[in-house]
Amino acid sequence: MRQQSIDIEALSHNAPIPLACRVGSFLVTSAIGGKNVANGKLPAEPGEEAFHCFENLKIVLDKAGMDLGDVVKIDVLVTDEKFREVINKVWIDCYPNRQNRPARHTHTGPLRGGQLMQIIAMAIAK
Repeated sequence: MRQQSIDIEALSHNAPIPLACRVGSFLVTSAIGGKNVANGKLPAEPGEEAFHCFENLKIVLDKAGMDLGDVVKIDVLVTDEKFREVINKVWIDCYPNRQNRPARHTHTGPLRGGQLMQIIAMAIAK
């Protein structure tokens, strides 16, 4: 098979689904949550959860030999529109140059396990 599953034990979940799948230079993630990998817990503050969503994305990308500069699109899943602000703060920290940002779309809906947000990314290796 051409697929290479990307999994990180500290970010894994009970379902038999990898965190990401890479085929050639193309990578697509599953939903990546904002769990703090240092303690395995979901932060109480939305800003911290947003921060950890992107930190966890960086971990997945690194395992695949990629980085944030390889990301072409991010879908953000939030339970409430009010969380756009905290996502935007982390977004700007990750992508400070307006000319070098991936596409992004935000969806609102319910999430499992008390999560307020998740991200899904597509990336293409150099």
